[in-house]
Amino acid sequence: QVQLVESGGGLVQAGGSLRLSCAASGSSFRINAMGWYRQAPGKQRELVAAITSGDISNYADSVKGRFTISRDNAKNTVYLQMNSLKPEDTAVYYCNLDHTILPTYRHFELWGQGTLVLVSS
Repeated sequence: QVQLVESGGGLVQAGGSLRLSCAASGSSFRINAMGWYRQAPGKQRELVAAITSGDISNYADSVKGRFTISRDNAKNTVYLQMNSLKPEDTAVYYCNLDHTILPTYRHFELWGQGTLVLVSS
């Protein structure tokens, strides 16, 4: 069974930085992509950034130039470096893992428990 553990959320002033981490653990799985989504109160969950196993990344327009997603393949961990944070970045951030279970090659999507990022003005 694959599990995700998120860390790194918290309270920060506008203009500050935070780094989120999400580690995947388990046996016999292959990571296809990992990403970060966020959900603000009263809003739908939205993609923030994602990175594929081939290190192709994409970002929401609202975070381009401020957030950077990266991976440590040896640790099965994805990071989201968030700089120049704005109050509108306040949300619960969820890690998402797109993976394949071996040897069955069944495809699954897994969500983390969420971590709160609160940006004060």
